[in-house]
Amino acid sequence: MKFGTKMMIAFTVMLALAFGIGGSVLISASTGNYLNQLQEAAASSHRLILFTLSAVSEATQTGEQSGEYEDFVNALSRLDAHGEHNWLALRLSHEDGRIIYTSREAGLFGNNPAEQILGERVVFYDIYLDNVSGEQFAMLTFRTTQGSYFLQLAGQFQFGASALFLESVYDLSPVFSARQEQQRIYRQLFVVLIALGAALSWLLSFWMTSPLRRLSRITRTIASGDLSCRATSIGSDEIGILAVDFNNMTDKLENNINEMKDTMKRQEEFMGSFAHELKTPLTSIIGYADLLRGHSLPDADKQDAANYIFMEGRRLEVLSLKLLDLIVLKKRDFTFLPISIAQIIGDAVRLVRPVLAKRNIEISANCDGSTCKIEPDLFMSLILNIIDNARKAIDEAGEIKITAKSEGGHCEIKIADNGRGIPEDELYKIKDAFYRVDKSRARSQGGVGLGLRLCDEIASLHGGELTFESELNVGTTVTIKLKAETADA
Repeated sequence: MKFGTKMMIAFTVMLALAFGIGGSVLISASTGNYLNQLQEAAASSHRLILFTLSAVSEATQTGEQSGEYEDFVNALSRLDAHGEHNWLALRLSHEDGRIIYTSREAGLFGNNPAEQILGERVVFYDIYLDNVSGEQFAMLTFRTTQGSYFLQLAGQFQFGASALFLESVYDLSPVFSARQEQQRIYRQLFVVLIALGAALSWLLSFWMTSPLRRLSRITRTIASGDLSCRATSIGSDEIGILAVDFNNMTDKLENNINEMKDTMKRQEEFMGSFAHELKTPLTSIIGYADLLRGHSLPDADKQDAANYIFMEGRRLEVLSLKLLDLIVLKKRDFTFLPISIAQIIGDAVRLVRPVLAKRNIEISANCDGSTCKIEPDLFMSLILNIIDNARKAIDEAGEIKITAKSEGGHCEIKIADNGRGIPEDELYKIKDAFYRVDKSRARSQGGVGLGLRLCDEIASLHGGELTFESELNVGTTVTIKLKAETADA
């Protein structure tokens, strides 16, 4: 069962209990008050009759003669015949049980004689009247077989040496009929109110649970993969606090997932970059090893070839660890050494010259005495990557020129080729990861599109910048701008 349905049922039950108990108490209290008023009025009327008969008794005092009760009969007949009285029947009896006077509806008096009523001192509805004009007085309510309710009153007064009993009966049926009518109307009203209350409870529960439904929809959206979805502000109550906590949880979850994705992306870039960086040193190692294997060389040349193989192997070992720190771990606290730009470019040229010679590509370098603080292995990777990209852009018998000069406290290294060039609308994309200008040629030459992305990362690590100038079928110039330590012309 849904939470909103439970709330609706709870509200409806509470409303039914409140109306049921409240209405019953109200009807009972109203009926009780009305009965009390009728009883008080009946008691006053009965008291008045007793007072009248007591006055008649004091006036006659004729003893036990045959006509001694005629005055009582006449007085009661005149009272009973008067149209404004509110009793149904009157009865006057002697203490020995003789009936002195009985008005109409004599059968309403029941089986209890007045003496028994007074002896039992019956009290109903919390009304008990005693010592009325020095006489005893009591009330008795009873119900007839036809479903009518009556109030019977009894009082006693003295006539000479004898005790006389006066009884009167009053109709209470209008009170109970009114109560039944009130109950009937109340039951109808109760049904209508409960129906309206149930409808209102449903609306209230729907309104109160609507934030929870929205939160549930957002949860399903997030579960489907859309981590940007958030719960809207819905107040400062418990549900509003829940929405804020939910958004905080989602923010942390999104950050964690983004960090995981970023870590995976960096790992992929590392693998691609590492594979890319393997090519140049391996090419050099294979070339010099092939030279040693297939040619008879002087001892000095053999020693140089072996040194190049050893140096490239060591550089590859160190470079792999530094690429791991740079790309995966985002490390920035490398050791930067002041190194001559001419020296490191010269080493790079010597490494790639045998490879370029196989394609009849000339490479030349013209560098001044600039010195910059660089990380040697990473910066060597930067230079080799750019030279390798220039080699790929040249079909045959091309030329690569490298110049380095200091100016205004900065050192500019330019690597220019006379290859195919890059379209102007592609220049802004070439530093993106996995982007390749000529995808078919890049695949055939083993490119993965991470070279320039890695070059830009290394240049940024050195506090420099990488810019490109290119013209189709003319060539491309790559400029590396660094802060110079010294500038010796």
